[in-house]
Amino acid sequence: MTDRLSRIALPACCGLLAIYLVVFRPGYLVSDYYLGTFIFLQILGAALWDFSSRFFPLLITVFLWAGINLPLGGAWSRGRWFVLAVGAIVGFVIYMSDRRYRFGALHLLALSAVLAALISSMVSAYPYIASLKTLSLFLLFLYGSAGSRLAILGREARFFSGLLLGCELLAYGSALAYFVFHHKLFGNPNSLGAVMGVVAVPLMIWGVLSAQTAAVRRRRSLALVLSLVLLLFSLARAGIVAGAVASLVLCIGLRQYRLMLKGLAITAVLAACVAFFAPPPGQSDSVASTFLYKGKQQAGLWGSRQAAWQKTWEVIQERPWFGTGFGTSNSSPVDVPFSHFSSDAFYNREHGNSYLAITESVGLLGVAPFFVLLVAIAAKIWRMLAWMRRTGDIFSPAVPIAMVVTAGLIHAAFEDWLFAVGYYICVFFWTFAFALDDLIPAEARAVATRRSSIRMVNTMGVPAGN
Repeated sequence: MTDRLSRIALPACCGLLAIYLVVFRPGYLVSDYYLGTFIFLQILGAALWDFSSRFFPLLITVFLWAGINLPLGGAWSRGRWFVLAVGAIVGFVIYMSDRRYRFGALHLLALSAVLAALISSMVSAYPYIASLKTLSLFLLFLYGSAGSRLAILGREARFFSGLLLGCELLAYGSALAYFVFHHKLFGNPNSLGAVMGVVAVPLMIWGVLSAQTAAVRRRRSLALVLSLVLLLFSLARAGIVAGAVASLVLCIGLRQYRLMLKGLAITAVLAACVAFFAPPPGQSDSVASTFLYKGKQQAGLWGSRQAAWQKTWEVIQERPWFGTGFGTSNSSPVDVPFSHFSSDAFYNREHGNSYLAITESVGLLGVAPFFVLLVAIAAKIWRMLAWMRRTGDIFSPAVPIAMVVTAGLIHAAFEDWLFAVGYYICVFFWTFAFALDDLIPAEARAVATRRSSIRMVNTMGVPAGN
């Protein structure tokens, strides 16, 4: 009876609200602002109605739309925080209602990182902005710890089937935008490289290898080739390196060395085609110069990063202990307009490295829980790689998650998005990072625990066989 009432309550409330607006507030229905808000709330309500299967696609779509060059991007840029807050709170409530809920060391480390960010915000030049950004980090971690687990755990096959289809559509749409309409969908080429190198290429490689039918394999192979071409077309070295490392990790883990050589050969051919047909403007250099130096060989391999790294290191030396405040820079309040909550360069600047960026933000004292959290994630990837080498199992849902998280950790060494909650890659990365903790096969956990016990026994001077 209660379940039946809960299913009737939301549609009934929506119907009564619609009647009220038509009868008593008809002006709201002819206003673009109120009509758009009403439609948005309807979409959000539909996602909450089936939270486990609908909310994650909505969340990623909202954050992605807010960061690309499409109409209504400004509206989604404001609405994404509301969507994240609703998802975090509702997801936590639903997850806690199940008595089988579980939180582990990774979630405790995430909470410690949020507390460190909160402390650093108190000494920021912009405490209000830093506190809001800390709140957004907390909401993201809360969603990753509860809401996203509802979307993935127990429905892995449907989740990854839909995710791979979304990556295919993203590859097709991006290819049309860049190569047919010449529209820079992602704006900055580095953003295109991040999407393709961290998300699309690793997932599509796994999708091709795990395809159950020839038709699906051919379709995903086409999307993979388009993703590779877009990645190389972006000339984003960080994205290329991230995608390459994730792919190598998969091939090494599965002992697919012949596949690795084939992939390298195909990538080399595609790189040569991109360098020939779409070189940097005003450049006609070799393939190596195009991708290593972007046609600016005189600046050196790290020419575009050295200035940002040097500036970040100087700020760390100036404020070593508590940093400049989470998500904010060391700019003077006089130099920066204080008008509204923003994720842009008003309150931050480019660092060229996520690990340096978080060290500058929270200081050497506050960065410890962040680094321990990242080390714990890297340790889980290592266990997953060892398990893959033993079993050769490509079908475990932890495999694509480990690939994406690996690519993200590599890419974050050259871009400062890892804790920038407003960026869609950040939301995607942390959703997968928390899911990895749940989806690692039990055998991998058991082997890691057994090896730790053996090392402890040997340290005490007792033979391992005893």
